[in-house]
Amino acid sequence: MASVAAALGRWAAPRREIVRPVLVAIAIAAAAVVPLLTSRPDALNMLFLVFLYIALGQSWNILGGFAGQINLGHAAFFGTGALVTRSLWAKGVPFAAAFLAGGLAALIFALVIGVPTFRLRGVYFAMGTLALAEGLYITVGNLLPGISTLPLELIVHYDLGARYYLALALAVATMLAARALLRSRASLGILAVREDEEAAAATGVDPVLHKLLALALSSLFAGLAGGAFAYHEVSYYPNNPFNLVWGFDAIVIAFVGGVGTLIGPVIGAVFYTLVREELALTLVQAHQEIFGLLFIGVVLLLPGGLVDAWGRVRRAMRRTPRGS
Repeated sequence: MASVAAALGRWAAPRREIVRPVLVAIAIAAAAVVPLLTSRPDALNMLFLVFLYIALGQSWNILGGFAGQINLGHAAFFGTGALVTRSLWAKGVPFAAAFLAGGLAALIFALVIGVPTFRLRGVYFAMGTLALAEGLYITVGNLLPGISTLPLELIVHYDLGARYYLALALAVATMLAARALLRSRASLGILAVREDEEAAAATGVDPVLHKLLALALSSLFAGLAGGAFAYHEVSYYPNNPFNLVWGFDAIVIAFVGGVGTLIGPVIGAVFYTLVREELALTLVQAHQEIFGLLFIGVVLLLPGGLVDAWGRVRRAMRRTPRGS
C-alpha cells in the first residue's frame, strides 16, 4: 500500500504544477472580460482597487516579507510615482512614458536613500523610513497646496476601462516579478538576509547588495502603482499619495494575506478591499477603528495570515478520517 501511495503521489505532483498556472490563467482571463460584461462604475472601481492593492501589497512584501526589512515609509515611493506621472502627463507627455518615468523615479529615489538607510537596522530602519515618508508628505503639501485636476479634454474622454486594464496588468506584472525573484539565485541571499543578516554575511552574502535589489523591485512597482492611482483619479491633493495610510495599507494587506508568501498579498488585497468597503457602508463613523481591531486579531491569532489559516484547514481535513 505504501508503494501505491508513493506512486500516486509522484503521478499527482506534476499535475498539480500544471493545474496552478491554468487556474491563474483562467482567473486573469475572467478578470479581463469583466469590462466587456458590465459597465457599472462601482464594480469596475472596486476591482481597480483590488488590483491596485495587489500591486502595492506585493511591492511592500518584496522588501518587507522576502528581505525582512520593515518599511513604514512605503508611501514615499507610491507618492513619488504618482507625482512624477501626473506632472509629466499634465504637461503633455504621453501617459505610457509618464507612467514608466514615475516608476523609474521611485526606483532611483529608493536607491539614493537605500545605502544610508540600510545602515539602520530593525526598529531604527522602520522609524527612519517612516520619518522620510512623513517629511515628503509635509514638504509636497507645502510646495503644492492646490488640487491637481485633469485638464478638461482628458476628463471628457475619461475611460474607466483603460484604468481597469492598467491596474490588472500592473497586478499581474508585480506578481510575475515577485515569482521570478523567488525562483532566482538572488532569492537565496535575500531570504538569508531576512533570517539572519550577520550569519548571511559570514557565508559570503552581501547584505546591502541583496537588500538594494529587493528595494529596487519594491520601489519600482510601488511607483508604478502610484502612477496608476494618478491615472485613475480625476482630482486630488498632490500630497495625498504620500500619506502614510498608503504604506500602512500595504503592510495590512501583506500581513493579513500572509507576509513573505507569493499569494498572500492577493488574498490580503481582496479581503482588505471587500471588508473595508463593507464596513465603510455599514459603519461609517467607526469603520477604520473596527478594521484596525480586526487586523490586530488576524495578526495575533493567525501570524501566518489567511494563507496559513487555509493551510491549517487543509491539513486538518487530511487528518480527519473519512466517514467520521
